[in-house]
Amino acid sequence: MYMISASQLEELVHTQKETFLAKDPGIPREIAAERMSRTNAIIVITGIRRCGKSTLLRQLSQRYEDFLYINFDDDRLMDFTVADFPTLMLVFEKTSPGVKTLFIDEIQTVTGWERFIRRIHDEGYKVFLTGSNANLLSQELGTRLTGRHTTITLFPFSFAEVLQFRAIRTDRITAKSRAAILAEFDRYLAGGGFPDYLKSGDPEYLKRIWDDILYRDIVSRFGIREVKGFRQLAHYLITNTANPATYNALKNTLGFKSVVSVRDYVGFLEQAYLIIEIFRHDFSLKKQHVSDKKLYCIDTGLRNAVAFRFSDDKGRLLENLVLIELLRRNKSVYFFKSSRECDFVTEERGKITGAIQVCYELTQENRDRELGGLMAAMQVHGLKEGLILTCLQEETLTQDGFMIRVLPAWKWLISQS
Repeated sequence: MYMISASQLEELVHTQKETFLAKDPGIPREIAAERMSRTNAIIVITGIRRCGKSTLLRQLSQRYEDFLYINFDDDRLMDFTVADFPTLMLVFEKTSPGVKTLFIDEIQTVTGWERFIRRIHDEGYKVFLTGSNANLLSQELGTRLTGRHTTITLFPFSFAEVLQFRAIRTDRITAKSRAAILAEFDRYLAGGGFPDYLKSGDPEYLKRIWDDILYRDIVSRFGIREVKGFRQLAHYLITNTANPATYNALKNTLGFKSVVSVRDYVGFLEQAYLIIEIFRHDFSLKKQHVSDKKLYCIDTGLRNAVAFRFSDDKGRLLENLVLIELLRRNKSVYFFKSSRECDFVTEERGKITGAIQVCYELTQENRDRELGGLMAAMQVHGLKEGLILTCLQEETLTQDGFMIRVLPAWKWLISQS
């Protein structure tokens, strides 16, 4: 078995840390940085590639006088195994004696990493990890690190973070700043929030993220043989974001031989944070899992860079945007469907606490449908207030004893509720 030498590791660790220290810390992300620094738990930061996990580590590292750092998403560490961890720790002790704060990027590339992390955590190290595969991390964390870790899911920039990045103030909204916010909202709806895309505006960058994740993180890692079929499924799902679907319907539409293959492939896309699946709410968990699902993309800009475009995209993109923000706010989200439909209901401690309908514009043609779906969800779950998010409209309605707020999505996105 090939073993990386101590001198090679020392040179690499030095080079990586120099690069890490030179990294622009960027704008503060919307996470509880102070709480993460105070806790003794292992901090695990997960999320899609290029959403800013390494930059968040850089921000957190500024809270420490000195620290240890290694990034396993490096071709020079392709042959690194758990057997190399003792050598790595010797290098760390030689170059930074007594330092016990450790930042590790893309830990999931090292098979069996969790035993090592558990050991050094027990030895008193403060550990921060990042990773880009939800299932891989959850399996390993659940088996070896139960009770020892706190997981943070990082998304591409929120709209509030984009405005901060663009230096557009929201504390006092004037006519001038409102115009800037609305222009930025249109760009955000179409271009999403990947940090490097905000700097370059190059859609080819988003296409490269898509291809890297499909081939490096999914096809290669899971040994997928039906590459063409898998790619077609991924493209179909991202094109048809926010539409109801079943695994069986996807199998028939795309010509797969097995429902199991479709289910597995959707699972792989979820694990890589490309696709988000939400269920129709039902008090029966069995019915919930066998009924229609709705699938969304992690980022509207990524979706637009690789999907076919349709005339009704704006409504579905807005719905996608709202879902991601709800998840960013740590909400448990479902959709409601009876004889009528409501885009989202949110759950807390087993009880539905909110209902949200999303439409780009509330018109005479769609008003009855949108209000009816929202009120149906409110009635079933005993809610007195509901929310409709649109592009620009704002009003408060009362109907049949229900109070419904109609709010521009951009206002809701920069609010704290």
